[in-house]
Amino acid sequence: MAERPVIEIEDLWLSMEGRTILEGINLRVMEGDVFAILGPNGGGKTTLLKVILGLIPPDRGTVRVLGKPVEEARHLIGYVPQLRTFDFDFPISVRGMVLSGLLGRKNGIIPRRYSEEDYRFADTALSTMGILHLADRSIRELSGGERQRAVIARALAGNPQVLLLDEPTVFVDMPTETKFYDILAGLAKTMTILLVTHDIGVVVSHVTKVGCLNRRLYTHDSKELTGDLIQSAYACPVDIIAHGHPHRVLRTHPKEEDRA
Repeated sequence: MAERPVIEIEDLWLSMEGRTILEGINLRVMEGDVFAILGPNGGGKTTLLKVILGLIPPDRGTVRVLGKPVEEARHLIGYVPQLRTFDFDFPISVRGMVLSGLLGRKNGIIPRRYSEEDYRFADTALSTMGILHLADRSIRELSGGERQRAVIARALAGNPQVLLLDEPTVFVDMPTETKFYDILAGLAKTMTILLVTHDIGVVVSHVTKVGCLNRRLYTHDSKELTGDLIQSAYACPVDIIAHGHPHRVLRTHPKEEDRA
């Protein structure tokens, strides 16, 4: 069966407060991809995810998800923002937090009562993330790794076909991070994943394709990395030191004069 495009972006431009944030973005994420986007802070990574979600309209260009305009496909997308966007002091159980992820499927209407089907969806998501035993615990009591799993379970509760992850391991330790990417590999069997990250080791070990974003996006049909690629995105000299992973080589980015 031929791969189908899941996320398609063509000639997308976005300016905010008179500053160009995204410039001429073209991107195709195919079914089954685990696509990583690298880039510096302020390079537009989170903004691009919000454009894909339809939260920020571009100045021009098109975005389609599963062949549909974003407005028609939003319910098919799971979104995991950075953990700091969640208030873990809010008095709610883990299951209650995960159930709130179903609101998008209900057109944003807060139900008076969740249905039995809603509870099944929530518990399936909790089980997938290995934290069903924590369902009745307050989110205040969770460790960093458990919070991360709960946030992802919330995104999975709506049974998405596409999962967007924004710096998913930025607040966890290395052992927790390793466990997370093992879980991610399992999720990739049933959905397409687009993640933004600063973690170059993730690109080496866990993704199928990679792009470098710093206002402009350079994409590659592999997960290979070189110092030149990273330097293009981060705009500073870099050296790559690899421990335990083979390094990979990417074609160079086009020169500015070649783009004219």
